[in-house]
Amino acid sequence: MSTGYKLSLELVGVGFKATTVGQNLELALGYSHNIYVGLPPEISAVAVTEKGKAPVITLEGIDKQLIGQVAAKIRSLRKVEPYKGKGIRFVGEVVRRKAGKTASK
Repeated sequence: MSTGYKLSLELVGVGFKATTVGQNLELALGYSHNIYVGLPPEISAVAVTEKGKAPVITLEGIDKQLIGQVAAKIRSLRKVEPYKGKGIRFVGEVVRRKAGKTASK
């Protein structure tokens, strides 16, 4: 195998940010503190933030299971909520939205 595996996550929400520092991933997910995730040495991560778009984290490596496991760990930090669609999701994932409360009158 020459190419390896790649998995991308996007952060949808106001003020959600991601940066990589060596083998650590720093996430600002709307909590009162930043979250630091240590990555295994077999996986490399790249965080890209384009103006007007949601930040994207790309995980690359040769172990498909390990990439999926790390992606699930990152996603569990802020799951996508069904009312506004904010949270961490896979790129291309379709989130089923719910209708909110309606005003009674």
